Amino acid sequence: MKTLTDHLSQYALYHRDQRNIWTHLVGVPMIVLSLAALLARPSIDVAGFPLSAATVVLLVSALFYLRLELMFGLIMSVLMAATLVFAQWAASLSTMYWLIFGLGGFVVGWIIQFVGHYYEGKKPAFVDDLSGLAIGPLFVTAEIVFMLGLRNELMHEIEQRSGKVKG
Repeated sequence: MKTLTDHLSQYALYHRDQRNIWTHLVGVPMIVLSLAALLARPSIDVAGFPLSAATVVLLVSALFYLRLELMFGLIMSVLMAATLVFAQWAASLSTMYWLIFGLGGFVVGWIIQFVGHYYEGKKPAFVDDLSGLAIGPLFVTAEIVFMLGLRNELMHEIEQRSGKVKG
């Protein structure tokens, strides 16, 4: 079973150019929010709570992150809960606005991602390992944590395995 460091190091191998990381800080949240919005329709009411595919995917994601590590798992769980609130709001909009947030955000988010990988000169991580789709949001969160000067030991371990960030 891969550890947090294993997953982040593997993902980092495809993300060593600072421009690529910056594009991910924008593109990954756009993709996650837009996909959640798309998955939030339709939903069924379960004890006053709207249950949708978005609810299930975000809950499973949060449990995956919690299994990797408590601190990052808690941060990701809060972010997944906020994403679900956004998704449910977007799903309540007219079909036109729901699709603008969902499809528009999804397409623009991926374009931003591919621009970053153009700078990187490498394909996206998920091409070789589909788990990269789940690790992307965690990677973005970890990069923000590192930028705040936290978890330096984890950052150094990832750099030992994957190399330093360029630029």
